[in-house]
Amino acid sequence: MTAPGWFSQAYPPEGASAAEGIRNQLGRPELDLLTILVRESAQNSWDARSPLTPGPVDYSLDMWTVGPAHRAAWRELLTQGAPVDAAHFPLRDHLRRGPIQLLAVSDRGTCGLGGPTRADAAVGPERDFVSFVRNIGEPRDTVLGGGTYGFGKGIFYLLSRPGTVLVHSRCRTAHGFETRLIGCTLWKSHVVADDRGSRRYTGRHWWGDTSGEVVEPLIGREAEQVAQRLGLKRFAGEETGTTVVVIEPHLDELEPSAAADYLAETIAWHLWPKMISHGTALPAMRFSVTCDGVSHPVPDPREIRPLNLFVAAHERMAGTDGSELVCHKPKRQLGLLGLEKRIMPELTPTHASRMLGIEEVVHHVCLMRPAELVVTYFAGPRPPSVNQGYAGVFRAHESMDEIYAKAEPPTHDAWNPQSLEKPESTFVQTTFRRIGEELNDLLSLGGQARSGSSTVALGAASSRFSGLVGGAWGAGGGTAFTKPGSTRRLPRRTERDSNEADPRASGGPATGQPPGGDAATDAEQWAGPTGAAQAGGSRRRPRVQYVGEPYYDDRGTDTVLVQEFRLPVAGAQRVRIDLAVTLPGAGGRETDPPLGAVMPSLIGWEDHAGDLIASESCEMQGGDAVLRVLVRPAPDTMTEITVKVGAVQAP
Repeated sequence: MTAPGWFSQAYPPEGASAAEGIRNQLGRPELDLLTILVRESAQNSWDARSPLTPGPVDYSLDMWTVGPAHRAAWRELLTQGAPVDAAHFPLRDHLRRGPIQLLAVSDRGTCGLGGPTRADAAVGPERDFVSFVRNIGEPRDTVLGGGTYGFGKGIFYLLSRPGTVLVHSRCRTAHGFETRLIGCTLWKSHVVADDRGSRRYTGRHWWGDTSGEVVEPLIGREAEQVAQRLGLKRFAGEETGTTVVVIEPHLDELEPSAAADYLAETIAWHLWPKMISHGTALPAMRFSVTCDGVSHPVPDPREIRPLNLFVAAHERMAGTDGSELVCHKPKRQLGLLGLEKRIMPELTPTHASRMLGIEEVVHHVCLMRPAELVVTYFAGPRPPSVNQGYAGVFRAHESMDEIYAKAEPPTHDAWNPQSLEKPESTFVQTTFRRIGEELNDLLSLGGQARSGSSTVALGAASSRFSGLVGGAWGAGGGTAFTKPGSTRRLPRRTERDSNEADPRASGGPATGQPPGGDAATDAEQWAGPTGAAQAGGSRRRPRVQYVGEPYYDDRGTDTVLVQEFRLPVAGAQRVRIDLAVTLPGAGGRETDPPLGAVMPSLIGWEDHAGDLIASESCEMQGGDAVLRVLVRPAPDTMTEITVKVGAVQAP
């Protein structure tokens, strides 16, 4: 067996690229290194998918600390023949001074790194190995692939503290399956002085079979044996693919377990189009993340907010509701756009969403090329309420793929028209203009919230939400409920027992001083009297005490409007709901919908134990417990909620 060793590249007479220049070719991206790793490596895996392997491409990220059984092999094998100067080659110190942390990026169902292993022999179409291991700036060879000039592989070296990775791959050759294992370091150019004088080195180093004039990967059985000694996962059966092991990764000051969670969420945000299925077809890719053998599940984009909104927009884009965007001069199809707007609770931003500029509200269009890999999230006009959101998906037309690809930086995370010449720059500029026009159409209402809406209890119409409720798009005034102690007087009403009364005929909601009780606090709103006085007049009338402001909440796959309330008078009482809508620009309340219009609807009543009672009215016990009414709001309206209560007559 050939003992692997290191080979350091000296500058040849004709010159070569310095390691620093290669490391800097990613520029200074806004995204962090872990995010770029996910984007670039998954893009490589997608472009390398094998036509001979049915089913999805499997992509995994695995972090672990090298255990005692393999630690000696890492220190022995990876320091053999290594340069001794830590400034020129820091790997030696990293391996010797403590635990060895690894991050492996793996794909299966891909072609592996096949083709010749020497750059001067790679003259045919198969040159994956030399493109990844030896050459820099190779143009893409995959039609409609996600990559362009191969600079993204530099992220592996930037992420490694000593700038070192191991590449373990299995591919098909003319002689059958072949396993390959090679190490690569990209650090700093330097000068080495010895008895023969001084010599300049590029800062690029390779680890493998150094018995020939050029360092070669370990091949076949030797590669498999060394990989086993290092504890790397072996390839099974006719499995092909590649594993890139990043030694001592930068984790952005995160603990390994927290970094694994972040990577799982980052996969969902940046690769969700590859996770969704279409009809009976399987998803294009499958993803997994582990840390020290413990799985960290990748979120399902159909199940989490706001990615489920982007999934819905993608379905619109790919279906009959997609809008075709066109540049008229010069004439060119740009791509398809799908938009989805929804009522939703205010978002809770995460580390991954903040990295994309998506925080408390989603108002973004996901841009992608035909490969359906996320380029970026383009921010459109901000909705006027944190309880409104919209998402869009724009997919470039296949004929435009090359133009959008040329507009991308090395990290593929933007479309920059200024980097193109005309007419190509015009196409990209027009794309953003057309998207803006579609978003303006989506958000426009041609009206404003009606004046006087502050005198009624609006579901989610509060000063915080700028008077916008349940899908209202546009600007509206804030709700200013009458404060305790107001001189506003309520009309006197004589009502029947609420068991018999028409709920919409029992009077509207009231504000201000609650009858027969103490003044409401700023955080509470009171309903007017609805129950009839009991015989003798000694029993207090039932009443409703609104607790806080209405809010949106996720219940399963639905976003519902929730109003919390109390029934402060003890005893059994029956509650009913009165729902109406206010259209921005309209002059009054609507309780009877126009033909084909949607009205808000009652979902049910939630008691103090959290049990849902799905009925138009129900009997509840008064007291201090907080109760809830759940309403499905109508889109593009402001929803008015009035809870009405009546005493339950003793038998």
